[in-house]
Amino acid sequence: MKKLGYSLFVVLLFLLSACSTSEKQIADAYKPFVWEGANLYFLLTDRFCNGTTDNDVNFERELPTGKLRGFEGGDIKGITQKIKERYFNDLGINAIWFTPVTEQIHGSVDEGTGNTYGFHGYWAKDWTALDPNFGTMEDLAELVETAHANGIRIVMDAVINHTGPATETDPAWEKEWVRTGPTCTYQNFETTTECTLTNNLPDIKTESTQEVTVPASLEEKWKNEGRYEQEMKELDEFFARTGYPRTPRYYMIKWLCDYIIQFGIDGYRSDTVKHTDETVWGDFRKECEYAFQLWKKNNPEKVMDNNEFYSVAEVYGYGISNKFIYDFGDKQVNYYANGFTDLINFEFKHNALSGYEELFSKYSEILNGALKGYGVLNYLTSHDDGSPFDQKREKSFESANKLLLCPGTSQVYYGDETARPLVIEGTVGDATLRSFMNWKEVETDEHAQAVLAHWQKLGKFRRDHPAVGAGVHKMISESPYLFSRTYNNAELQDQVFVGLDLPIGEKELSIADLEDGTKLRDAYSGKKTKVENGKISIDTEYDILLLELL
Repeated sequence: MKKLGYSLFVVLLFLLSACSTSEKQIADAYKPFVWEGANLYFLLTDRFCNGTTDNDVNFERELPTGKLRGFEGGDIKGITQKIKERYFNDLGINAIWFTPVTEQIHGSVDEGTGNTYGFHGYWAKDWTALDPNFGTMEDLAELVETAHANGIRIVMDAVINHTGPATETDPAWEKEWVRTGPTCTYQNFETTTECTLTNNLPDIKTESTQEVTVPASLEEKWKNEGRYEQEMKELDEFFARTGYPRTPRYYMIKWLCDYIIQFGIDGYRSDTVKHTDETVWGDFRKECEYAFQLWKKNNPEKVMDNNEFYSVAEVYGYGISNKFIYDFGDKQVNYYANGFTDLINFEFKHNALSGYEELFSKYSEILNGALKGYGVLNYLTSHDDGSPFDQKREKSFESANKLLLCPGTSQVYYGDETARPLVIEGTVGDATLRSFMNWKEVETDEHAQAVLAHWQKLGKFRRDHPAVGAGVHKMISESPYLFSRTYNNAELQDQVFVGLDLPIGEKELSIADLEDGTKLRDAYSGKKTKVENGKISIDTEYDILLLELL
């Protein structure tokens, strides 16, 4: 499907406004979409929703663990369940990124905090299989198809830098494949890339030019599972088609691209990007795009739009103020020029400490100037950032305003929208950020419900209007604070007006940008108004206006 012009989009929504759920899902799938303005939801697969208890324990993972350091039951079926319940549609989400679901090491690691299993998904054992704790290939296929039917893109997590820790049941791969030391010291490029992130985290030699065969432990595993011949046949075909040498990086790339070809996922978030040679990612993006186009060719009836494959990098420490450059001290790298459409913006939580106008104008200027054609993924909370913007969940409404109304792609971390606690007694390190989703509070707690309602209104406004995240920002008045966002390209024109910190009750605002008689609807309250003598007057019980043209 090609992207619809905005006028056609409005007509479609009008025609389907009273339709059944299935027809409404079709309408959602046709909403205008650009990655630069997407509203992306990030969740830990194991901590979001338990769709079936049948897969809660596998590989005898039954040792007692440290607080929040074991598997807790969340799975792919649980994500699909919430899509079917329209939780994400009601939240205005049009892309979901979930932590890796590939097969994890079977054993546990004791890092002085009690046993830890690979519940988080970043300790891979076999990239060609899913971990049964997360689900099956059939579960993943259903997830992607269900998401697409609801207008939601799927972003998976790509880990190329390292395997899982070595344990008695999970031996380290051969030295031609991985290094087991030294530990990174981050003094320069070499001590950031040719090293292990932590002790006992085997680092894949992605810079290596030495050809290798499949690791012996993986070969044995495939034979025991009866799929060795098929896996080797596919590898032979991949290397014959591409002409790549059989070095570690290209095995990893092939295994990850298989998920695109098979399921039609829409993007990858790449993990620990700055810890490999930057050329890895250019090759990865090339093969991802090839796989994405191949899937579209093989599944023309399932194609959502003409967007390219989404590729966002975790370059730890990168901020939007750096624009194109990440500086290692002895070397500067432009990751946008090495395969990425977007970078995660670690600076946003600091910028969000400023006022609305300073924040919004800064981001609009950079994204429509130096970084035009590229994007950043803004976040306030994450799974491994120990100093989130609002750790005590005291600013949930302000967080929504700043994240969802700021230019750039927004990353909602699971529970941001429900004030899920980020301080859990008895936890150590990142575990405190990774509690199970607080579904019970959503059902019973009035504060959680009020927070969720606010995030839902802003999220749907953002989803329905690409101008919010991808448009050009313009302040109309400082007090009362009112601004516009305008987005234009060959296929889509969109404009919105937003007011914040407004008086509750009657509001009179000047909007000289619009002709008299122009009708507007406030997406927050549902009330309508029109421009008269260059002004609008509207009475709502809220201090916020989300104005869309009628």
